[in-house]
Formats: sequence, structure tokens, C-alpha cells
Amino acid sequence: MKYTTLPNTNINVSKICLGSMTWGIQNTEAEGHAQLDYALNRGVNFIDTAELYPVPATAETSGRTSEIIGSWLKKTGKRSEVVIASKIAGPGDYTAHIRTTGFSSQSIKEAIDLELKRLQTDYIDLYQLHWPERDTNKFGIRNFPYHSKQQWDENFKDVLETLNDMVKSGKIRHIGVSNENSWGTMRYLQEAKDHNLQGPITIQNAYSLLNRLFEYELVEVSLRENIGLLAYSPMAFGVLSGKYIKGTADENSRLGKHPRFARYSSDQSTEATRRYLEIAENNGLSLAQMSLAFINQQPFVTSTIIGATNLKQLQENIDSIDVRLSDKVLEEINEVHLAIPNPAP
Repeated sequence: MKYTTLPNTNINVSKICLGSMTWGIQNTEAEGHAQLDYALNRGVNFIDTAELYPVPATAETSGRTSEIIGSWLKKTGKRSEVVIASKIAGPGDYTAHIRTTGFSSQSIKEAIDLELKRLQTDYIDLYQLHWPERDTNKFGIRNFPYHSKQQWDENFKDVLETLNDMVKSGKIRHIGVSNENSWGTMRYLQEAKDHNLQGPITIQNAYSLLNRLFEYELVEVSLRENIGLLAYSPMAFGVLSGKYIKGTADENSRLGKHPRFARYSSDQSTEATRRYLEIAENNGLSLAQMSLAFINQQPFVTSTIIGATNLKQLQENIDSIDVRLSDKVLEEINEVHLAIPNPAP
């Protein structure tokens, strides 16, 4: 395993982060525990969860993923061996079953207390705002209607003050953002600087061979402001394993069980994936490992969040840390990107 540090801290984290979004729907508690055991044995010490998980989110399952992690922590006593990241869900129809009060001070405090209870721990290493509270283009929507934006009272300072109070209380250690854009990230950083507050140290956004939008603006923020990317969906919901093109996906696959998650399934995405698969096979690589290795070796990536529904997938994903793509392979990847840029924003 390879390691880095969370920016502006002395916290060492593995370059591979274990995602847990399927635990509680696609994966049982026992399977979640098995993944945690295997990942730890392979040197992974970074675990990502959220109060929203598992996904698809429902009132009945909300928080179940963190409960699975919590029962594993209680069973193994390995809290000191792992770095845990979690998130408060942003407002919207998709999260109304959790709360409708956004990032108010009371909401943040209640969310942290509930997550600590689920995780059966007394602190969270990295606590993230799952997406902005304001109405903005959180998920790469084409032709987003900014002209019809909602009324919103700017509250960057208020949110940071509440999170800093939680840091002082010892309930969280550091702050991150997720599904955020350049403007929002810089506003948080500026407010933190102006008012001597701890600001975000990471940003968790989608980043994969099918979605490289982070490189357009946010990469400059990341490198100049030392705010590390936690890359999620690096496998594009499993599309970049090649199993859907090859017809080898099993009945428990993500898109097999939840076909409405079509973000990475357009005709353009399928064609780009077919070309990437050809590059991988011509160079003696699996598409999964090539896709993950591309993310792993980017200088602005602090950690790559992988998700798996079985141990075979998990092994292959973790093994990607030992793959180094040649300049030739990178050139071929970039040729596809130039021909079909960001087919799945």
C-alpha cells in the first residue's frame, strides 16, 4: 500500500480509501465486515461513509452503512487503526427523510451526534458537507439553469463556525466538502482565512476516465490551496470494469439492481469505455486496474475511494495501487479523452 497525509495534517491515510455506499442494501453486515477485514490486511486504513448511505437512499435504510462500520469497530477494537470520514447530507428532495433544515447549526450538531452513535466512536477524523446547501450544479448537470437559482442567504462563515465548535469539542478532527465547485470551495477557504477558522482540507468529487471535469478548474484550487481530492466513482458505477460491455455483470451488480443510475451509461460513455477497454487489453492490463491507476497517480488526488460488492472485486481494486501507467498508455488514454471528452459529467 502507498500512503499520504490528509492536507495540512499529520494524519497518514492510504492512497486507496474503502468506500461503503453499498453496505446495507447490496451487501450484508457480514460482507461489510469481511471487506473491512480484507482491506485492513492489505494496508488500507481510510474508510468513507455518510449518514445518507446506503444508496439508493431511503428512510428505512438511512445510516445503516455507518452502523455496519460501528459494529465492526466494536467487534474488533481497531478504532485507532483507521481514519474515518463521514458526511452530513445536503438539503433536497433526496434527503428530506433525514431533515429539511439544511446546514443550520443545530442540524450539524445533531447530525454529528447521530453519526457518532451509529459508528460507536467518540470522534470522526474527517467530516464533510455532502453537497452544497445552495442551489448550484452539484452533479455535473448539462445546461444547469443558473438563471432560476433559489433564494439563499450566504452562510459559509456560520457553517464553518459550527464545524469549528465541533472540532474544539473533539467530536470531529477536520473538515471537508463534497460535490462542491470552485467558487464554493474558495469561499470556504477565504472565510476560514479571514476569521481564523479551520477550513476544508479535502474535496470529495467524482473523478474517473469518463468524468475529468475536476481538471478544468478545481485542480488549480486543489494544488494552489493544498486541498486534496478524494476521488469518488473512479469506476463509474462499475462501468469501467468492462463487465457491462462484455456481458459478464452478475445479478448483484450496481446497474443490474439499480438501472436508474444511468449517469455513466450513455452511448458516448459506452463508446469511450469500449476504447479504454481496448487500450487496457492491448497493454496487458485489466480495464479496472488501468482506470484506477490513472486516478491513483494524479498529483492532486489524496485518496481514491473504491467500492466493491465482493472480495474478488476488492482485491483487484486494491491491487491497482501497484500499477504504474506508462507514458504510452497515458497518451492513448488522453487521445480517447480528446475524442470523447467527459461523456458522463
